[in-house]
Amino acid sequence: MSRVGKYPVDVPAGVTIAIVDGVLSAKGKLGELRLKLTDHVETTVEGSKVSVKPLSNVAQARMMWGTTRANIANMIRGVSTGYTKTMEITGTGYRASVQGANLVVNLGFSHDVVYPVPAGITITTPRPTAITVTGVDKRLVGQVAAEIRGYRSPEPYKGKGVRYDNETIRRKEGKKK
Repeated sequence: MSRVGKYPVDVPAGVTIAIVDGVLSAKGKLGELRLKLTDHVETTVEGSKVSVKPLSNVAQARMMWGTTRANIANMIRGVSTGYTKTMEITGTGYRASVQGANLVVNLGFSHDVVYPVPAGITITTPRPTAITVTGVDKRLVGQVAAEIRGYRSPEPYKGKGVRYDNETIRRKEGKKK
């Protein structure tokens, strides 16, 4: 039995939920998201709550029960408040800037890394060593942040690279004489 799926999702004021042809759409002040519902679960909207329950006791239905409920909760939070990932750049000469529709990052390579900003995502650089990724889709915000971090992930000896704001890097001791 799903411990996540059995609780209904509260819909805050200003967010509208509609289910049409097996597609759940959430519309709020920040935008609109859609989720194709699976055949293994039944999703109902009752007032300001969205409930999900499995249609059978098959393992796939039980798995999709909690997953669907979590995806719906992420959509509702995304269109009402949005998601943000902040990143820090550590290293001498490492910096980032937004130029048009691209994020240009200097990470110590012989060339600048140019990352095209996908639709639905806003990237800002409040400081040359800070990057903020904002959007309504939790999965897309996390994916963009992971791709940027992947260009130069933090190394354990000096801590140089791109890291998440809340991430701690386990430092190693260097060579001993």
